[in-house]
Amino acid sequence: MTISLDPARIERNRSLRSLTTLRAGGPAERFFAATTLDDLAEAALLAQSLDWRTTVLGSGSNVLPSDQGVPWFVVLNQASRIDVRRDGEVVAECGCLFQELFLKTAQAGLGGLEFAVGIPGTLGGALVSNAGAYRSNVSEFLTALEIVHQGERMWVDPEFMEFSYRDSILRRDDPPAVALLRVRLLMPVRDRKSIFDEAREYQRQRISKQPPQASAGSFFKNVTDRRFAESLAELPEKLKEAGVVPAGFLIERAGLPGLRVGGAAVARKHANFIVNTGRATATDIRQLAGLVKRRVAQTFEVDLEEEVLYLGDWSGYAGI
Repeated sequence: MTISLDPARIERNRSLRSLTTLRAGGPAERFFAATTLDDLAEAALLAQSLDWRTTVLGSGSNVLPSDQGVPWFVVLNQASRIDVRRDGEVVAECGCLFQELFLKTAQAGLGGLEFAVGIPGTLGGALVSNAGAYRSNVSEFLTALEIVHQGERMWVDPEFMEFSYRDSILRRDDPPAVALLRVRLLMPVRDRKSIFDEAREYQRQRISKQPPQASAGSFFKNVTDRRFAESLAELPEKLKEAGVVPAGFLIERAGLPGLRVGGAAVARKHANFIVNTGRATATDIRQLAGLVKRRVAQTFEVDLEEEVLYLGDWSGYAGI
């Protein structure tokens, strides 16, 4: 295997704070910005050949690096080409913005990603967490993924990712060494006006609910439990029927909006947002998340699970 990436292009101790939407966290021990698909593949092949632990970062919208830093290789994926065909097939590089993928497909009269409007992050990040909203998920439209795995660049079927609700094999505690390069999707042909009308309504709802401060978007996953949903008198009937309890509903009813730890706060505008008020450390944010989980568990006897992934060295972390 010949690897052409020049190791001199790899930076040391690069701060990740400005590369995350939470604007918190320490440096990466090794860092590389991949501007092309081949750059990304070469970085992944190099890392796998040297057995370097690696995280591929997109727009940093669903991660929280430790204040102590990330003692491994972080690759920033900026490969963002999108090719759309009118028969519904789309080939997209995983560094493209998720919202840009929606716009390109919608302009071609392809529906399905209306829910992506207002979701921060790249396609790669959306795939790792099987992003979605309004009972839709990105994994529904995948037909194949190009990856680097076990020192090889290859195409695999979507089943490789083991998708479930806001989850994939790459969110596991000990995930395999895999870099997502690009995907093929098959999107349904729809009337363009109806696509944009639906997207505008989703966008209106998000603007009305989401706080303006730095955040990771929704911090916790919704709870899927029909019996629990039906037990909550104030939960709307549609959600009871779906068996879904929004995390924000539980956090709000536990009386937690406005709760603070250091510079981190539970947003009053949307309780499932933890925001950085301008001076929060990663430790502040994680401690606040832990406090929210404990209060919700005490109130409702249900455990919240983070959508946000904690990166790096948290060995010195102590909850409150």
